[in-house]
Amino acid sequence: MEGIIVAALSLVGTLGGSYFANKKSSALIAYRLEQLEKKVDKHNSVVERTYALEEAQAVIEEKIKVANHRIDDLEKKP
Repeated sequence: MEGIIVAALSLVGTLGGSYFANKKSSALIAYRLEQLEKKVDKHNSVVERTYALEEAQAVIEEKIKVANHRIDDLEKKP
C-alpha cells in the first residue's frame, strides 16, 4: 500500500514539475518571439524607407538629366 502511495506522489510531482517547466519554457519562447518580431519590424521599416529614398533619388537624377539636356540645347542655340 505504501508503495502505491509513494508511486502516486512521485507521479504527481513529476507531472507538476514537467508542467511548470514547460509553462516557463513556453513563456520564454513567446517573449523571445515577440522581441524578434520587433527587430523584424524595425528592419522592414528601414527597407521601406530605403526604397522610398532610392525612388526619390531616381526622380532627382532624371530631373538633373533633363535640366542638363535643356542647358546643352540653350548653349547650342546661336
